[in-house]
Amino acid sequence: MSKHVKNKGDKLSRKDYEKALHKLHIELVRLQEWVVHAGLKVCVVFEGRDTAGKGGTIKAIMQRVSPRVFRVHALPAPTEREKSQMYMQRYFNHLPAAGEITIFDRSWYNRAGVERVMGFCDMDEVRHFLNVAPKVEQAMVDSGIILLKYWLEVSQEEQTRRLMARVDDGRKTWKLSPMDLKSYSRWYDYSRARDDMLRFTDTPYAPWHVVPSDDKRRARLNLISHLLDSVPYEALPHDEVELPERQGADDYVDIDWSSKQVPQRY
Repeated sequence: MSKHVKNKGDKLSRKDYEKALHKLHIELVRLQEWVVHAGLKVCVVFEGRDTAGKGGTIKAIMQRVSPRVFRVHALPAPTEREKSQMYMQRYFNHLPAAGEITIFDRSWYNRAGVERVMGFCDMDEVRHFLNVAPKVEQAMVDSGIILLKYWLEVSQEEQTRRLMARVDDGRKTWKLSPMDLKSYSRWYDYSRARDDMLRFTDTPYAPWHVVPSDDKRRARLNLISHLLDSVPYEALPHDEVELPERQGADDYVDIDWSSKQVPQRY
């Protein structure tokens, strides 16, 4: 269903981006309705380096859909109890039931990425994870889950530019943590980790999909378009909507709330 927006090499204007995104939002709503109607179970995994655009893409997806159907999970660091469990166990409760689309803003693949690079686990644990993950994902797919895995790929130059933008923009400083700075210095450790992750966990039943994300607008449109193409759905018919007539005021009198208004500064 996807359509190209002008030439790939052209800078995508905000107007063209918003126009294309509007059409995709309509399709996402149709997908949402079909998922509920047909009882589909969809799980979408977002992975990528810091600043790759995971959060912005997820926000673009969520703008016009119901959070009761599209559920976003960004799990915090594991508790002491969770550390004693099977590694992937804490993710299982968040997998979709019928009529749900679950989005993971980072996922069980933390073990193959940040935990490996930052030394939160040893290489034996990484190798074990890379061996076990495809088997667990096979079980997910066998249970009826449609599993989509996206890796957003950002270049060194663009990552530097985006991190500096966080430093200089008071609205984004919360996005910059000490962990981000440590991660930034270990580009090639992350490259090796990414390569192993893709090599060992890219399977016919749960393949990885790589999204070039230096151009944020195109990345968002391309990923959403691919997601829509990857889940079979149909547009459900709708009854024509007609607003009912409002009741009369009868003896109701409006209360003067002017003293309770917030200051009108704008």
